[in-house]
Amino acid sequence: MRIPRVYSPQTIAIGDCIALEAGPARHLTSALRMTSGQPLIVFNGKGGEYKAELVDAKKGKATVLINEFVDIDRESSLSIHLAIGISRGERMDWIVQKATELGISEITPLFTERCEVKLSGDRLDKKVGHWQQVAISACEQSQRNRVPAINNPLKLEQWQTSCDASLKLVLHHRTDKSLRDMQQPSAQTALLIGPEGGLSDTEIEQAMALDFQPLGLGPRVLRTETAPLAAISILQSLWGDMG
Repeated sequence: MRIPRVYSPQTIAIGDCIALEAGPARHLTSALRMTSGQPLIVFNGKGGEYKAELVDAKKGKATVLINEFVDIDRESSLSIHLAIGISRGERMDWIVQKATELGISEITPLFTERCEVKLSGDRLDKKVGHWQQVAISACEQSQRNRVPAINNPLKLEQWQTSCDASLKLVLHHRTDKSLRDMQQPSAQTALLIGPEGGLSDTEIEQAMALDFQPLGLGPRVLRTETAPLAAISILQSLWGDMG
């Protein structure tokens, strides 16, 4: 049986007994129906993971004993910052989940010209918190021990002008330039992708004026939820840890 993995943002030390947060506690006691004495893995996003044991299990509450630290790092050597136009419905959840599994380092949701999602105030804060939880759950599943940051959404112009990645890419389905035409980045790679309908010609031209290189992913037009996953996979295959 696979040992469950849960995230807790707490400071963790060997020998500690810690009460897990409500979400993971409910998952262990209600969904998995774990009982006292069963093993689990706990990680706090600071690197490595902890072998632990469930010592007190009640409905919706769980206390675990931290037994051993395992210094294991499953992060790619390639740091990728995905900036993507906010999509409707569950598309953004899908993008955050799968991009996390593929090793993304950071995600910035963007308000772009063709973005149809309107968020502000409490709704915006709740949505960002929801996406961060999606990333945490994806780390639990994929055995990552560092959680990618889900940044507060920005207007495209704000993000473009502040981006200082060593390789800056903008998806452009009318270019023949591929990743194989580019040199391996010395530091972070930034990947800019539009929402449904893509970026406008003006937005692409503005990005290129700020040293973003146009990137094509072949002759077919990919959906906004497919394009980032294809690009991240190719980047990880060329320069990261997906050999």
